[in-house]
Amino acid sequence: MRRVHLLATGGTIASRRGPAGLAATTPAAELLAAAGSPDGVEVTVRDLTTVGSYALSAADLRRLVAEVRRCLTDDDVDGVVVTHGTDTMEESAYLADLVHDDPRPVVFTGSQRPFDSPAPDGPGNLGAALRVAASPAARDLGVLLCFDGLVFAARGVRKVETLRSAAFAAPGRGPVLQVADGTPVPLARPVRPTPLPLDLDRELPRVDVVACYLGADAALLRAAAAAGAQGVVLEAFGAGNVPPGIAEEAGRLVGRGIPVLVCSRVPSGPVAPLYAGGGAGLARAGALFAGDLSPWQGRLLLAAALSLDPREPHRLLVDRLPR
Repeated sequence: MRRVHLLATGGTIASRRGPAGLAATTPAAELLAAAGSPDGVEVTVRDLTTVGSYALSAADLRRLVAEVRRCLTDDDVDGVVVTHGTDTMEESAYLADLVHDDPRPVVFTGSQRPFDSPAPDGPGNLGAALRVAASPAARDLGVLLCFDGLVFAARGVRKVETLRSAAFAAPGRGPVLQVADGTPVPLARPVRPTPLPLDLDRELPRVDVVACYLGADAALLRAAAAAGAQGVVLEAFGAGNVPPGIAEEAGRLVGRGIPVLVCSRVPSGPVAPLYAGGGAGLARAGALFAGDLSPWQGRLLLAAALSLDPREPHRLLVDRLPR
């Protein structure tokens, strides 16, 4: 008999319609009853919180990741499933993956339609996630996200649809497993970097994301620094280009000891220092390029690096970013 622990946090999968709109009110036991326990799998449950993921704080996220790690101190548990809202699931899964140092899988899932929908997708997603968490095929893959029959590694996964049931993808990477007729089928094996010894009791340093758009100036970049950001992620154009004023201000921030990480607003493909006055100028100023990480996952990586080595976060980042 395999054993999986289900940790519920709310989200659409737990939501019902009310006069004010959808609200997460359904506890883990009801979610499990609707999905059913897979044959040969014993499931234990716990409600950590019951909210929409758009309302989670940074402290809530650290508490969630700490609780996932606590669940894995039980040697009899074969895996952990987390039900979570889709809005920020890719961020929670990625932070959990940064510290995950266990071969057993942690699988995030949720739904696009509420619990009381005439055709809810939550029970199917949860049933698949439980099968993945109990499967030897999911071991040593790190933290995973299971949705609509596909399973993605946490690094690189993004929400790509606001309402459609196939909500997630890993642009440029693809899924690592597929759940076919209830059986997890291996497709790929992600490269697993060394886990980070992050202290989850400590608040993460503030890292802000500054978006680039046609005609943007450096006002928001300066405002982030003035608000106390210890690092900044640029959501750059294309392969890592930014308006000239932002490039100049980014260089000044790096000179002041505030690291700048470059990601792209484009969903697929890596950033690279190619263009004079754009990405190449950022690289000369000391900005780091985050490969194909989304700005939101890049923000968490930079915050973790600053937490572990506030004086030289670059040393940790270069081991986890393309060279």
